[in-house]
Amino acid sequence: MMTSVDLSPSVLSDPVPFPSGGGIVYVITDRRTAGDRSLVEIVRAALRGGAHVIQLRDKDASARDMIALGQALLPLTRDAGVPLIVNDRIDVALALDADGVHVGQDDIPADMARQIIGPDRILGVSAATVEQAQQAERAGATYLGVGDIFGTPSKPDAGPPIGLAALADIVQAVRLPVLGIGGITIANAASVVRTGAVGVAVISAVIGAPDPEAATRALCEAVASALDVRMREGTLL
Repeated sequence: MMTSVDLSPSVLSDPVPFPSGGGIVYVITDRRTAGDRSLVEIVRAALRGGAHVIQLRDKDASARDMIALGQALLPLTRDAGVPLIVNDRIDVALALDADGVHVGQDDIPADMARQIIGPDRILGVSAATVEQAQQAERAGATYLGVGDIFGTPSKPDAGPPIGLAALADIVQAVRLPVLGIGGITIANAASVVRTGAVGVAVISAVIGAPDPEAATRALCEAVASALDVRMREGTLL
């Protein structure tokens, strides 16, 4: 006799939660930026450097290839207590039992994504306007990735940069944690956090760095210092 088993996504395992507070450095994988170096080793180095979130992103890979890479990354992120988020591919996220998924404005709508992944997993949503941000909040997003802030070579379809003023407007318009993304470097990361964002999301600044561990550590220090300044100024929300 067959026994009925509840395999809804929210009960497969206890997902690692999205980091609370601020000072977040969120690292996004990219094969082209990595070149001939191992993405697994780069992520391992980023975790040693203090990365708070890892996103598995590969627009060109097959589901099988993404799952294979995810299976190599998941033990690293779980050991570090860091969430692994899958970009776009909800099927891959569920197959991996990853901690969440991130969707863009041209992907499956955020409210549908939330229904599929259940209430407990992380749902990130890309936004470039206040309207998009507020809609994502209503749809059940956990956090927002806002940009392109400065202009990025990693996402050719990102559109024109929105700048820091637009980022600040979005931060004020929602109650969700907001990460700035797009052209983030060690030199400008602090300016992103000073708008009220909880941290930064990066590709090239870590994945393309000669020393990903050192680059991640430097970003963490820059973000933490900016957060300290906000706290001293009384602007920490």
